[in-house]
Amino acid sequence: MKLLKYAIYRLLQAIPVLIGISVITFLLANLGPGDPVSLMLQGQEHSEELVRAIEQKYGLDKPLHERYLTYMAGLLQGDLGQSIYYERPVTGLMLDRIGPTLLLVLSAYAFALVTAIPLGIIAADRRNEPTDHASRITALVGVSTPSFWIGIVLILIFAVELPNFPWPLSLLTAIPGLPLPSSGLVYPWRPPSAYRGINGHIELYYQTIRHLLLPMIALGTLQMATIMRVERTQMIESLQGEYVKLARAYGVPERTILRKHAFQVAQLPIITIVGLNLSTALGGAVLVETVFNINGMGQLFVSAIQQNDYQLVMGVTMMLGVLFVVGVIITDISYAYVDPRVTYGEQE
Repeated sequence: MKLLKYAIYRLLQAIPVLIGISVITFLLANLGPGDPVSLMLQGQEHSEELVRAIEQKYGLDKPLHERYLTYMAGLLQGDLGQSIYYERPVTGLMLDRIGPTLLLVLSAYAFALVTAIPLGIIAADRRNEPTDHASRITALVGVSTPSFWIGIVLILIFAVELPNFPWPLSLLTAIPGLPLPSSGLVYPWRPPSAYRGINGHIELYYQTIRHLLLPMIALGTLQMATIMRVERTQMIESLQGEYVKLARAYGVPERTILRKHAFQVAQLPIITIVGLNLSTALGGAVLVETVFNINGMGQLFVSAIQQNDYQLVMGVTMMLGVLFVVGVIITDISYAYVDPRVTYGEQE
């Protein structure tokens, strides 16, 4: 019951945050330089009557506060307005693009967790040994390097300079290595007509993984480095705890101490890091999608800024803001679920 109250409390707290995001986004989009109507009619002969008709169609002739209230009224009904550049509803445009972005972000997180947690545990278990030094250098490089730069380097190495890189599977099967695609993404939920039957679906998922591999690593490296550093630090603290010393005194095997005692305690900060880094991952996805030419929310956002399509800019920003707030709420609730001492407004 306490957990339910805590979840409701966190949801209520998110309302003013989302209103604040909407106000800031609306002001930045509407008070920024550039005129969307001029960009829309660029290169075309047009009259003042046509300009006024377009402004009236999109509500640009109304006062700022009235436009904001109209926008918020539509937002509450799931209507994010009409894109000036694409001349389509913003909601439909974003629903078409959200899938590739979620696929990229979730796969990057999966890559980060699968690699960072074991590496962090090994580094803590072998503290101040060469393995630990190597992991710390890797984490430092990963945290310091922008995701788009990692993406460009990966393309140069695996898609340009070493297209026949001998992957482990290639070595086992004696099949020559295949170049990894440097752009695009094959979507498993929208299979083209070429992928029919069981063999077609196997080929579809294989192509999806091939196209996803490089952008996933590019986006997930920062998350991997951050989680690995936190995991190492938390594991070292856990291994120095009194309960671990007591377990060792009772003769509990080191592997059991590592897996059952130290590991479970060290995971709480990881939940926080994963949730709070969601905004970083979403922001990095914008650049990674541009580098790898993935038709997701990132490319849509860049296109909206270039075309000064303020309705689309606001829609994408609001959706990213909502995803971030939802991620933080899920993190807090997960934290409270794992550690029942964290409850609504109190900590024992």
